[in-house]
Amino acid sequence: MRQNMLAVTAATLFLTACNATPGGDSNAMSTALFPTTSQQSGKPKNIIMIVSDGMGPAYTTAYRNFRDDPATPQVDPVIFDRIFVGNASTYPAKESGFVTDSAASATALASGVKSYNGAIGVDVNKQPVESVLQRAKALGMKTGIAVTSQIVHATPASYMAHNESRKNYNEIADSFYDDKINGQFTANVMLGGGTQYFERKERDVTAQFIDAGYAYVDTYNKLATLPAGENVLGLFAPVGLPWVLDDKRKNRLAYLTEHAIKHLENDNGFFLLVEASQVDWAGHANDIAAAMAEMHDLNLTLEYLYQYVQKHPDTLVVLTADHSTGGLTVGARGEYAWAPEWLKKLSASPAVIASELPQADDPVAFASQQLGFELNDEEAQQVASLARLKSTRAIESGIKSILDIRSNTGWTTGGHTGVDVEVFAFGKGHNAFYGQYDNTDIAKKIFALLPDSVKQVETESEPTGESVPTDTCDFEKDWRCQ
Repeated sequence: MRQNMLAVTAATLFLTACNATPGGDSNAMSTALFPTTSQQSGKPKNIIMIVSDGMGPAYTTAYRNFRDDPATPQVDPVIFDRIFVGNASTYPAKESGFVTDSAASATALASGVKSYNGAIGVDVNKQPVESVLQRAKALGMKTGIAVTSQIVHATPASYMAHNESRKNYNEIADSFYDDKINGQFTANVMLGGGTQYFERKERDVTAQFIDAGYAYVDTYNKLATLPAGENVLGLFAPVGLPWVLDDKRKNRLAYLTEHAIKHLENDNGFFLLVEASQVDWAGHANDIAAAMAEMHDLNLTLEYLYQYVQKHPDTLVVLTADHSTGGLTVGARGEYAWAPEWLKKLSASPAVIASELPQADDPVAFASQQLGFELNDEEAQQVASLARLKSTRAIESGIKSILDIRSNTGWTTGGHTGVDVEVFAFGKGHNAFYGQYDNTDIAKKIFALLPDSVKQVETESEPTGESVPTDTCDFEKDWRCQ
């Protein structure tokens, strides 16, 4: 059951249960996060749109169970339960059927226009459509993106660019620099992965942004050294960031979000797109351990923003998914049970465990230490056999199967499904998002909440660069598309 519980839980250490609620005036907290009707008049100064890629309803249910304290009689609610407001359909334009990809769904969420699978900010006729981020920029607000994929991946690209194909990563990277709005770059802050698309032999887009006055950072620690209010390009990996299970920062999305806001805050307000990109990647990989870890990374981000809105009640936060991935089932094989306790103590992702297993002196002991539990005889025999395989992907599949059986997790596909997704919102203007509607309506609601008139900003003057041909990517063979 979704409950509007108004107490804020503190952000906790990775994979630990959170049961205590901090003290404070709950009435004041409620007013800030869920304003009264009289306080709803006017529009939010700041809008933060969060897309949790691939997060179908089963993921939020699984995460609630994953975080539950077994010592309490009830299943403890999590932050998703406090901020749930509705559901949205996800189907793409009719020519692509009932099941969307991330590009078509992001285009719908960003622009309010249905398009074909693969479309980046264009309609079915491949004509550009304006996104809410681009409209915010045109209205004089600061804009930014903070994601855990490469920043030219389908979701951020659909808010930032226009391209007939999501596969054209190099072209999309070029457009981040080449396409201007009122003489300004589309985004003031861009944080995520994707170095290989910005630093190429034929064109160094990173260098062009540096020459145009952007601060460039390539580590999390360097990001913390920048003074507030900078224009920032932060690329922290060649493609996507590491799984959060393998990353140095276990709160990486919350960290990127906090620093994006630090540079975006200004008198005219800001629009920030945040994406928990790798929930989707975990779904494609049928990796329940990575999925719950990525959901926890999102949870920490929401807890940070929940408290941010307390201090900045003129801010709206909206969260939804673009689709569901993997056909996750909480329970499988005809057994009425799910055991998330086996997912809580991993020292690394199944992908990294698989890559290192063949080199281990004692593969069984190594796997047991990395997974966080002692293997039974059948699992030990399986791991010993896996260690002799040459295919890292086959080893990874075997490691994931151990976790699936232990937890009794099921999957129906390695792709997307066509189910409706949940919508969550809090802060000023959140009432607009209650109900059942289409994903295009989310963009339409946000358009309506943007300022009515243009605010004056200084025009930027930058050197120009020459666009280059696109790269290619086989999405059927590699869902990360590296």
